[in-house]
Amino acid sequence: MQSASTRSQEQLRGLSRPFFETLAKLGFGGMAWYVALSLGSALSGNLAAICLVPLVAPNQSMPSGLGWLLRGEPDMQALAFVIASAIFALLRWQAARVGTRLASRYGMYLRQTVHARRIDAPLSSLSDATSAEIAHVLTYNVEIVTQGFNALLQLLVAAMTTMVCLAMALWLSPALLLAMPLVVGFALVASRINGREQATVSRQYVADLTRLFWMSEDFPRRWRHIRSFGREDAEKAHYADISQRLGNGYRHQLDLIATGRLVLEMLAALGIAAIFFIANRWHGVDRAALIAVCLLLARLLPYLVSTRQNFQQLRTSIPAFQLWLRHVGVAAAVPAAAIPPMALREALHIRQLRLDAPTPLDLRELTLVPGELTLVCGDSGIGKSSLIDVLAGMTAPAQFHARMGERAVDFSTYAALVSKGAYVSQSVRPWQTTVRECLRWAAPEAADAAMLQALADVGLDKRLADTSSALDTTLSSSSSRLSGGELQRLLLAQVLLHRPAIALLDEATSALDPDAELAVLAALKRRLPQTIVIVVSHRAGVASVADQCLAISAGSATVTATDARATSAAAAL
Repeated sequence: MQSASTRSQEQLRGLSRPFFETLAKLGFGGMAWYVALSLGSALSGNLAAICLVPLVAPNQSMPSGLGWLLRGEPDMQALAFVIASAIFALLRWQAARVGTRLASRYGMYLRQTVHARRIDAPLSSLSDATSAEIAHVLTYNVEIVTQGFNALLQLLVAAMTTMVCLAMALWLSPALLLAMPLVVGFALVASRINGREQATVSRQYVADLTRLFWMSEDFPRRWRHIRSFGREDAEKAHYADISQRLGNGYRHQLDLIATGRLVLEMLAALGIAAIFFIANRWHGVDRAALIAVCLLLARLLPYLVSTRQNFQQLRTSIPAFQLWLRHVGVAAAVPAAAIPPMALREALHIRQLRLDAPTPLDLRELTLVPGELTLVCGDSGIGKSSLIDVLAGMTAPAQFHARMGERAVDFSTYAALVSKGAYVSQSVRPWQTTVRECLRWAAPEAADAAMLQALADVGLDKRLADTSSALDTTLSSSSSRLSGGELQRLLLAQVLLHRPAIALLDEATSALDPDAELAVLAALKRRLPQTIVIVVSHRAGVASVADQCLAISAGSATVTATDARATSAAAAL
């Protein structure tokens, strides 16, 4: 069996390619500029450290190539130190600015990419993840990966500074080459301390955070459920348990960082002491070279302290990056075929529609006519929502045969015909800030008059007339917060403004009282004469405004015309 370290190495190798692919999206020009600035700051910082030698030990000779530092007056030597330090500070400042821009662009790319991929993914992919996990991936998970990227940039600076410092130290005192195996050995020991434990703690921390996010989503509805069952104490205890695990995990991470920092500092001190011990025993090593080497190696101590923490942060970001890759790896839905936009103005006759999963269903002889309302009814779990997903063109059925006039229509063509649709379910809630923003989201070109008319059609005009801001009413404000039924009316106003080819309302009027539901559905039929309206409802009274009823039971569906269709046909004659 493979050891844990071998599996970890294979895992890192598997992540390296997708990681470098994400870096390529940033452009290597910015990364090259960051490397150049970091290298310049390392060189200038070392030069500033060496400029201190004649100020600290003015009577000591300088190593070959640096004698020019002794030829000036002390004032000029101090000026050289100030200039070198200023250049170092400016280069570090500019490198930090470039690094923050790179990290910001990297985070934006990760967030936009995963969001776009989830939007473009087929509906079936949503069954593989909870809503809390998806919300976590779109928010905090990206921040963890971005922090890991920033830690990688800091490690890059530390690595370049270390190489430059050691190279100059060996140039000033070649005898220190004998101590390099000791330094490398200390570095390997430091890199292995608590590494596996840190990776385990990081993964558990991300898992607990996702769990806490899932427990906290949609809190108002969850609160009602908890209170109604009298389970407040149990819920508090459960939440406290997760919170305690998160707190302990965070504390454990900080403890590991502190322990690693302590060990690293001790190893660094031992390494430097060993270098000077060997150098003092080696004949021909002058004091000026030792002082210069001391100053150079002292510059590494702050980096050694931060390097350990950056390594821990990088390990923490690995499971977060894996989660991001899993959601980005979801295949995009196949784009629908190009169909003329006016093609759905005539009736569409579905001869057969068969579903095998998740609930078997065989539907035959369903005619969808623009301007008519179809009521879908049946017991819970019978397959109504699955049927609506197919009629929305979002899920392909096992079998589909339809005609429009004399032309046969396959499912890909049907999906293109209904691509300009409106799907409103019972659980969706507006996520915009104001009423105007919510309506403009559905119809960006809508004028204020059209938005006010849509609000009047769904019965929200009087409610908003009581507020001073009307269309600019804040949806989340405590003084103007809309009720569940009013939010459903607002979503139906979106449908009116969007004027879709097909409108699918899956329990989208469940929060309205029966009379209000009938009034709103009648308004939809009246205002959308070119739209196929399909309503899922458990209320039998909706049949009074429907043109046909589709009743689902035991894997089959029966279509029955209502009195409303007969009345419409008689009026047409």
